[in-house]
Amino acid sequence: MRFPALFLLLSAAAAHGAEIPKGAHALLSFINSVSTRTAREGDYVYFRTSTPIVNDGTIVVPTNSYVQGIVTHSKRSGRVKGVAELGIRIETLTLPSGKVVKMTPSLSSIDSGGGDQKIVGKESEIKQGTSHGSDAATIAGSAGTGAALGGLTDRSWRGAGIGGGAGTGVGLATVLLTRGREVELHQGATVDVVFDRAVTID
Repeated sequence: MRFPALFLLLSAAAAHGAEIPKGAHALLSFINSVSTRTAREGDYVYFRTSTPIVNDGTIVVPTNSYVQGIVTHSKRSGRVKGVAELGIRIETLTLPSGKVVKMTPSLSSIDSGGGDQKIVGKESEIKQGTSHGSDAATIAGSAGTGAALGGLTDRSWRGAGIGGGAGTGVGLATVLLTRGREVELHQGATVDVVFDRAVTID
């Protein structure tokens, strides 16, 4: 009967004082979708760990552990200038045992889903890329359509010029009235976080 008791004692000693080491990374997947279209400061964001966190060959945080964060900043993209911004702070980790651990790792990189949204600075802020390229394409496309219609109507280069000018105006108005791309983080998207300091798991 001494061996089971000794085993339990050693297991308890190993569990006590376990920690997430400084510099450790963890991949988190979004449980709920988040977008700067609707997100507000104070909204909660929920994740699950997609990879375990290991320290000295021992898993201290298993996969599918529950993580909660909060929106610290949300800014929609502008119609003329300004890109969308979303700040997220990770706050708690809930282990399968039910134990809740406070933590504040930094966002390191984001699964952009083929886009160009990325982590900027040390404030765990996600920024969307500009839409200048698509704006230029919209204006150019409208100008080309207008020129073609003007040329067909007037059957002259003068008509094409007038049509092109009108088309450019329509394209520019479309750009001015349309917002740029928003930060969109869908369910299942992943974010890599890094621990700036060790976190003790008693």
